[in-house]
Amino acid sequence: MTTIPITPELAAHLDTLNPQQLAFVAGYAWAKSQTAQAAARQPENAAAPQDAAPRRVHILSASQTGNARRVAEQLLVKLETAGVNAALTAVADYKAKQLAQEDIVLLVTSTQGEGEPPEEAVPLFKLLTGKKAPDLQAVSFAVLGLGDSSYPAFCQAGRDFDAAFAKQGAQRIVPLGICDLDYQAAADAWTDETAAAVAKLAAASGTPAADRAPAAPAEGKTYSKDAPFTAVLSVRQKITARGADKDVQHIEIDLTGSGIRYQAGDALGVWPVNNGKLVDEILRHAGLDGSETVKKADGSSRDIRSALREDLDITQNTPQWLQQYAVLSGAPQLQRTVENPDALNAYLAATPPVGVMAEYPVRTDAQTLHDLFRAQTPRLYSIASAQDEVGEEVHLTVGVVRFEHHGETYTGAASGCLGQDWEEGGEVRVFVEPNKLFRLPENGGTPVIMIGAGTGIAPFRAFMQQREANGDTGMNWLVFGNRKFTDDFLYQAEWLQYRKSGLLTRADLAWSRQGGEKTYVQHKLADNAAEVWAWLQQGAHLYVCGDAARMARDVEHTLLDIIAQQGGLSRDDAEEYLNGLREDKRYQRDVY
Repeated sequence: MTTIPITPELAAHLDTLNPQQLAFVAGYAWAKSQTAQAAARQPENAAAPQDAAPRRVHILSASQTGNARRVAEQLLVKLETAGVNAALTAVADYKAKQLAQEDIVLLVTSTQGEGEPPEEAVPLFKLLTGKKAPDLQAVSFAVLGLGDSSYPAFCQAGRDFDAAFAKQGAQRIVPLGICDLDYQAAADAWTDETAAAVAKLAAASGTPAADRAPAAPAEGKTYSKDAPFTAVLSVRQKITARGADKDVQHIEIDLTGSGIRYQAGDALGVWPVNNGKLVDEILRHAGLDGSETVKKADGSSRDIRSALREDLDITQNTPQWLQQYAVLSGAPQLQRTVENPDALNAYLAATPPVGVMAEYPVRTDAQTLHDLFRAQTPRLYSIASAQDEVGEEVHLTVGVVRFEHHGETYTGAASGCLGQDWEEGGEVRVFVEPNKLFRLPENGGTPVIMIGAGTGIAPFRAFMQQREANGDTGMNWLVFGNRKFTDDFLYQAEWLQYRKSGLLTRADLAWSRQGGEKTYVQHKLADNAAEVWAWLQQGAHLYVCGDAARMARDVEHTLLDIIAQQGGLSRDDAEEYLNGLREDKRYQRDVY
């Protein structure tokens, strides 16, 4: 038995204690002994718990129109309010290869085209899903996807990122979040859950909370999606030939008094008003006269006709809308269509909501009709002017969407307003959506290659106006495609003048409906592969604007072929080279 010596002084103090005090002292002494033993077991260089490194939280925003960025900023504020240090970076400014060194990654991403990640997130996505994907077992993550349920690949980029993180071994913090166009409520729920989960992780690690006040929200712009400027549509001019298959209108909007500023490469948001005849037809199929009162999502009331005109998206069909209408109608054929994914997608692509209602009319009350449709959203158009050239104006290039169904002719919501319904001198509610991922090079001496088809010419008109206003000396190469030279050479006189003055160094034009063979912009690039490679070696920036599903994809495949052939690279190395151009902001796309 081991004897522990006690000094006479300590023994005298112990004799003065009652039984309860002696029990407390015994417990206290035992706890102190356990702490001392644990400390003795620690390696000499082990840090004490209070010195543990804080958890590193990195929020990444991958945005196409700015919504993902706004949600990411809201998440940052919630984390800081919860006492968590976090950093927010746009993926365009993030080096993908540092991902494996992260601790906690929270990604908010939109989806573009046919379920693809937004432009700024392509290098990160290719790294995560490629042969050189990093080991992420030491990383924790969460993903929120924003999308549009009218597209078959709804929120596909978010789903793919979530799966890719997990496949590479990262630990999921909260389930994947999914948001539709009316995203705020779902985004709030996900950001609340994520902030709480991350705060819990930080607390569990024994690291102290951030000792600072929440960051103040960034100052809002004077005019925005939620607070648009009421401008004047001053000019509408058709710029395709009278008998052309496509109707493209040049639109000029007067911003006088707004103080609105924009840059070449930005987009203009336009709030549409639905066509009155379309509203009348929908009311007729539902058996309503339009005066019936409905309650909106915010609790306010108005008549159903006004709600259909101004508040609701009644032109775009979605799986959710069709599923609800199939139940409402009770039509067996419609229900079978909804239950078959291939039939559903084909039907959605060919049939607007009014077409469904015409084929399967159902008398319903006003509130039920109102609740079928989702909230109206603005449409974004690439700006076709430089403010240094046009002052307090903004120009657009609008292809009017027209189609026939059940013997009636319909137009797209915003393109119909801008290109047909609204009169010159009428009001239009607008706001600028900055696009920092589609910018001219800062050095005016840098060469640029502009590749566009159809209305994708719009931002390149703005680029040329800006380059001329700046006095830039860099070479400019336009590769433009459309259907026919005689009908569809948009802004032909202006391009010819730029060529004559020498500002436009080179132009290669592709016409898909003129002559025996269909020629597209990617064919022009392939035909001039050596020159494309030479321009890239001189530091040229590449810009692509147009259809994401076909044109932009075909152009990218051709660029990879050029890089591999002209540079003597393997396909994988060509992919890495092109991704390097993306990260260096030398390859930028504005696709839709």
